[in-house]
Amino acid sequence: MNNTVYQRLRAQLDQYSVGFPATSSGIEYRILKRLFSEEEAAMYLDLSLMLEEPGSIAQRTGRDAADTRKILEQMVEKGLIFRLQKNQTARYAAVPFVIGSYEFQLNRMDRELAELTEAYFVEAFLPNLAGKMPPLRTIPVQRSVDVKHKVASYADARDIIAGKQKIAVADCICRKQQGLLNKGCDKPLEVCLVFGSHADYYVEKKMARFIDQAQALAILDQCEKAGLVNQPANMLNPGGMCNCCKDCCGVLRSLNQMPKPAEMVCNNYTAVVDAETCSACEVCLDRCQMAAVFMNAASSAEVDPNRCIGCGLCVTTCPTEAIHLETKPADQQRTPPAGGRELMDVTAKIRGTSLMPLSISHNRDS
Repeated sequence: MNNTVYQRLRAQLDQYSVGFPATSSGIEYRILKRLFSEEEAAMYLDLSLMLEEPGSIAQRTGRDAADTRKILEQMVEKGLIFRLQKNQTARYAAVPFVIGSYEFQLNRMDRELAELTEAYFVEAFLPNLAGKMPPLRTIPVQRSVDVKHKVASYADARDIIAGKQKIAVADCICRKQQGLLNKGCDKPLEVCLVFGSHADYYVEKKMARFIDQAQALAILDQCEKAGLVNQPANMLNPGGMCNCCKDCCGVLRSLNQMPKPAEMVCNNYTAVVDAETCSACEVCLDRCQMAAVFMNAASSAEVDPNRCIGCGLCVTTCPTEAIHLETKPADQQRTPPAGGRELMDVTAKIRGTSLMPLSISHNRDS
């Protein structure tokens, strides 16, 4: 294949977040051509992750101002970029594939796109997450942590909700995608929470509806009962919070392929079983989304610390209270990045990529 605009687009998307790796089948180009026109792909290549007004983009790239605004709005409608509207001013920014344009396909996802993304995820995207910083982190269910232990605000889903003034709820894109393939699960669908400007964007694009804090907390209760893993964006101040299962969630599906998923997840807790109290009911085996719990030779439940991501779902349904969460040793504890930009910076450093658009870095190098 020649050096087309779609090749450059793939390379640019691969710079951000957990990347957009190439495949031997070329399935990624079928996805890009489905999502982007050539004109839109070229515009994306001239954007960055920083919000910018259309007039500035037009001047910087030598485009007509009216045409620039038109193309940007077109891309917003197709879920290809992010727009922030404030005081009658609109600013636009590029987004990664995940978390970003894939999630923004919520209302545009159909069987064909579901099949394309599934083929891509299986061939390249899910294996590519190994060794990277996941875009989501796990939070322990509140009732699974002993009240004697103070949980940091960023590790308490209810504290996160309490700090958000604007909340919206959307369907889970992963569960919707899997449902279109007649796969996945029967877990609740409308469980993804988005906050602040992200909530505005989702509601404006008719992908979500506004809810209050009490409704958000009720959704958390529903998700805990259904056995869903609470996963906010991997930062101290997340713009969204997912509730995930191993059958549908890209992050959990990827983690399940790894021999030691606990090393990948930013969570300072792990589950421990008291063998003398365990009744061998095996409820915890069904609740665990990571196959971290097993029955040992003594007919007692046991937790593999290399697989446990510390969600606490096994704790809250143990009839004999034989399971509890313990904090990991200090040398295994981690604090997530402060915000989205910091997460992008850390992820880029781990992956050896740059957040600077390739068109700009290439011009500087030449």
